[in-house]
Amino acid sequence: MIVLLLRLYWEFLLIGMFSMGGGMATVPFLFDLSQRTAWFSTADLTTMIAISEATPGPIGVNMATYVGYITAGLPGGIVAPLGLTTPAFIIILLVSKIMNTLWQNPKVQGLFYALRPASVGLIAAAAFSVCAVSLFSTENGLTLHWPSILLFAVMLVAMNLPKLKNLSTLWFIAMAAVAGVVFHMVD
Repeated sequence: MIVLLLRLYWEFLLIGMFSMGGGMATVPFLFDLSQRTAWFSTADLTTMIAISEATPGPIGVNMATYVGYITAGLPGGIVAPLGLTTPAFIIILLVSKIMNTLWQNPKVQGLFYALRPASVGLIAAAAFSVCAVSLFSTENGLTLHWPSILLFAVMLVAMNLPKLKNLSTLWFIAMAAVAGVVFHMVD
């Protein structure tokens, strides 16, 4: 069990070091992790994303907690998010020590400017991966998954209706969760 917990910590430490741009930037790394370790399937990953989006807190930490928990129970659910957040914690500590000098340096400003496209690329890759897994079924060749497409269309229309446009995002997440459960029971 200790070896598994150390491996979980290490894998999520690496994900935390290289996924710049927020929680959705961790999704391509999680796809890779699922293929290398078989701790969870790509279907599990879509469930994980849906649950992580619907629950409070940062999506990356929620997904790390989910993977850790299904892999090694409660200790894994603690160790995996610790691994994910360790690099950010260390960077914040270091940056806070040298904040004034750091932001004055044009090379540092250039580095952060250069990281923007990488963050956009990681988030776009995550969006593409989630759409590919959610909207297409590979059971009988590559076919459209109509319940997911219908849910997407309904939520897109609902979010743009004048009377519903000002609703909190939480209502849309709740509606999508209920519709997802209904579609899952029908499917």
